[in-house]
Amino acid sequence: MSDHDTTAAAPVDIWKGIDALATWLDTNRTLDGQEALLVRMLKLSEEVGEVAQAVIGATGTNPRKGTTHTWDDVQSELCDVVITALVALRTLTPDTREVFDRHLNRVMERSLGPTQTR
Repeated sequence: MSDHDTTAAAPVDIWKGIDALATWLDTNRTLDGQEALLVRMLKLSEEVGEVAQAVIGATGTNPRKGTTHTWDDVQSELCDVVITALVALRTLTPDTREVFDRHLNRVMERSLGPTQTR
């Protein structure tokens, strides 16, 4: 299935998926220690750059290249950012879900007020 396939996929437990991807990356990494950690964090910048490239391509704002991407491409790249960020967080803590939930609740309370959370 490609990144742009619109057929319904089986539901995935996001946290099991993030754990599996982090484990796979750890098993296949070429660097160790702090270098491995830094590269994993830098991967997030790479993915954000790909979102920017897709937006520029979807809007056709690069006159030399024209329209090179679709908004489906942008969606796919945004998903890559989210996955990469969660894998990076998982690299820092095995309590990824709890850390993320706690932070999301703080952001929601700060932005929406205490009655809008949960």
